[in-house]
Order: sequence, then structure tokens, then C-alpha cells
Amino acid sequence: MVATILFFIAGLLLLIGGAELLVRGASKLAARLGMSSLVIGLTVVAFGTSAPELAISMQSGFAGESDLLLGNVIGSNIFNVLLILGLSAIITPLVVSKKLIKLDVPFMIVVSIVLYLFALSGSINRIEGIILFVTLLIYLGYLVYDSQQNNPEEQEQLPEDNSRQAGDHWLWHLFFVVAGLGLLVLGARWLVDSAVTFAEYLGLSSLIIGLTIVAAGTSLPEVATSIMASIKGERDMAVGNIVGSNLFNMMCIVGLTATVLPEDISVADGVLAFDLPVMIAVSIACLPIFFTGNVIARWEGVLFLIYYLVFTTYLILTASQHNLLPLFNAAMIWFILPITVITIIIISVREFKHRTYRDGEFK
Repeated sequence: MVATILFFIAGLLLLIGGAELLVRGASKLAARLGMSSLVIGLTVVAFGTSAPELAISMQSGFAGESDLLLGNVIGSNIFNVLLILGLSAIITPLVVSKKLIKLDVPFMIVVSIVLYLFALSGSINRIEGIILFVTLLIYLGYLVYDSQQNNPEEQEQLPEDNSRQAGDHWLWHLFFVVAGLGLLVLGARWLVDSAVTFAEYLGLSSLIIGLTIVAAGTSLPEVATSIMASIKGERDMAVGNIVGSNLFNMMCIVGLTATVLPEDISVADGVLAFDLPVMIAVSIACLPIFFTGNVIARWEGVLFLIYYLVFTTYLILTASQHNLLPLFNAAMIWFILPITVITIIIISVREFKHRTYRDGEFK
């Protein structure tokens, strides 16, 4: 068991280091193309920080661990929004781009619902995987095309010395990308093997391990990236990284994995009954919170954190079949969920009226 713990820690470190190299190299290559911080966050940084999830899911899929694969993706998406955005907003209120509100967040909601519809059959097959992955390619093509139109609302001035620093040759950035991918593959193998061992030793299901330990571990690059971006004032990148990562998780990880695996990805009943609906609810909850003044306030960040604690507590109580589970379920159904819905509706209506009276129309 000591060796398993060491391999687990080493795998996490390799994932984080690999993602850091990948993001550093890919971001500078993208910056040379004149892409804005938002687009870089939605594409290059999102892909780099989602690479651990991709590596884990590929390894899990070929190992026949479908629960770990889906648990990692779903858990990471929930972790990204509730915990990472929550922490980032607490550090500094996050200004949300209008483009995110009008296009990317609604697109994230639609993809979440489509993924649920695909999963209703009990599995995700190769055709559905191809649909998800091709949709991602179309989305990326649109983002790159849109960024090249030099929209003044989206474009931000990139540092003037971005391509003039010593040792800033494109070959170095390419080396960082390749080295980062190599570390990610090795780290993913160690992390998956040790996570499965943990699950067997603790008597927990692979799904629970994927939704919690592995999801949190592979989302550490997103944590570091978004929090550091918030501290440095790169708020577009902080939010864009999360939305982009969630889209990559669903369309690239699930889509590409379902495309290349020899068998369909099986979907457990618990994923359909609880985990996927929670992921959809979290995505939908983003929209009204995002468009309230185009800012994610600190109190909204605190609200996200509270909901992540509630979600994690539910998983732990369910896995252990604790005596408090019925009471917790009753509190969720009769108190937490109604209060949440009412709060979101009030916030949305208030903001809609405010914008209508202020501008004469909703923009």
C-alpha cells in the first residue's frame, strides 16, 4: 500500500508538471498568432489543463474502467465550476466576457444535455463519440476564425516582449509541448493504476474514486491556472479556462475516447440518476450568475464552494451508506434545492429588469 501511495503522488506530480510544460509552450505558440486571452483560455490553456483528464480517461478506457473514465470527466466538470471558479471569485471578483455569456456558456449547457441524452441508452458508442469530437473541431475553428477578426471587444493587447525574450524560439515551445505530453501519459498510467488499487482496498467503487480523488487530482492544473490568472488580473483567462476545460472534457475526452475504444463506454445507473444531472445543473447555474453585472461576485464564489462541499458530502454518505443519508437527502430536496432555484430566479429577474430600465433593451 505504501508503494501505491507513492505511485499515486508521483503520478499527480507528473500530471501537474506535464500540464505546466504543455500550457507554457502551447500558450506562447498561440500568443504568437495574436489570439486574445479569452480565446487562449478557451482553447490552448483549456486543452493543456484538460490533458490530464484525457490521459486518465484513455488509460481507464483501455483498462475497461468505464466508471473511472466517466467519473473523472463528470467530477472534473463539477469541480471546475464549483470549487475552482468559487476560489477564483473569492480571491478577486471575476469579470465575465459577454462572448462567454452569449455563446460559450450556453454551448456548454447544450453539450452537457446532449451528453446526457447519449448516455440514456446505457452506453456511449463510436458514432456518438465522433459527433462530439467533430463538434469540438467546428467550435475550435469558429473560435480561431472569430479571434482573427480583431474584434475590439475581445482582443487584448499581448505583452510586447512576448516574442523577443531570450530563449523564446518556437522550437523551445514545441519541446515543452512534447515533453509535457510525455509526462502526462506516464503520470496518467501511474495515477489510474494506484486509484484502482485504492478503490479495491477501501471497498469503494471506481465511480466514487473518479468523481472525487482522481477528478480533484487531474483538475489541479485548472486550479493553479485559474487562481494564478485571477491574481495576475487575467480574469478572462481564469473564466475561459474553466468553460473551455469543461467543453474539452465532454467533447474531446468522452468523444475521442468513445471513438478509439474497441467497445462502447458503459454508463452506470448512478451516473444517469445523479452525477450527470448534477453536472447539467451546475452548468445551467453558471448562466444567471455569469450575466449578473458580468461579474462573478465573492458571495457567489462562496455559494459555489458550499455547493461543492454538499456534493462531496453526498458522495461520501452514499458510498458508506451512512445513517445520515436519508436526512441529508430530505434536506437537499426540501431545503437546499428550492432555496437555490428561488435565489437564481430572483437574481435573474432583478438583473433583467435592471438592464431593461438602464439600457432600454436587454443586451
